[in-house]
Amino acid sequence: MFKAKPGRAQESVFARRKRVYTLTLLGVIGFYLLASLVTQFSAKDGISALPRAFSWIVGNLVPTEKALRRLPNILQKLMETTLLSISVTVVAGLFAFFFSLLGSKTTGAHRWIGRLVRIAAAFFRNVPDVVWAMLLLFSFGQNILTGFFALFFTTFGMLTRTFIETIDEVSAACTEALSATGATYLQTVFQAIIPSSISEMLTWVLFMIETNIRSSTLIGMLTATGIGYLFDLYYKRLDYGSASLVVLCIVLTVILIETLSTRIRKVIL
Repeated sequence: MFKAKPGRAQESVFARRKRVYTLTLLGVIGFYLLASLVTQFSAKDGISALPRAFSWIVGNLVPTEKALRRLPNILQKLMETTLLSISVTVVAGLFAFFFSLLGSKTTGAHRWIGRLVRIAAAFFRNVPDVVWAMLLLFSFGQNILTGFFALFFTTFGMLTRTFIETIDEVSAACTEALSATGATYLQTVFQAIIPSSISEMLTWVLFMIETNIRSSTLIGMLTATGIGYLFDLYYKRLDYGSASLVVLCIVLTVILIETLSTRIRKVIL
């Protein structure tokens, strides 16, 4: 029987990959052209407008003396948004840990329960927090509770999924070793799963805190709470100096939180 030479087989694999990459690239370009035609978007006009946009930003989005007098109120709302993001992430992390024990193949009680948990986590994770906020507005109205639950559902879905993967990847060997010695379920959880996966889980919690601070700003525009409400208020009043100060405070806060979380990750990992 004729066998293909290794060189020809390797060349055939590369040819298929090249064809797939070429077709994918052409497909992306085709979708871009179609979207540009439907939305009447012109890349040329967009690029040519950049200098005027930057000059407008430099001329208008500069904190004024009037904006600086509003700094205490801005910092108060920013603190409210930051604390909301931290509390949502911590509560969602606790719920996600317990549900990840049910959804993990290593510690799950039954495969159908694990499958339901993974489906629920995928559902909550894939629905954006802004969509949750719009849905919850009908039930809770414009208040901080709406923002809390909107962030909670998305964070819970994301952390549950990542915790399940962490338990399955990191704790499998430790769990099997303790199960072989006759350890109970709770002993396995506290002696194997938590010690071996706690650093990875804390890393994801810190990452979600950073993400929720950014997301809560947008949700605050919908729920009329927090720093997002102030930005929306100043922007609609055409008070661009105060709006720019809000943006500047948000950026500095995100950078500070990211710096702290990076240092914490270096310590725990």
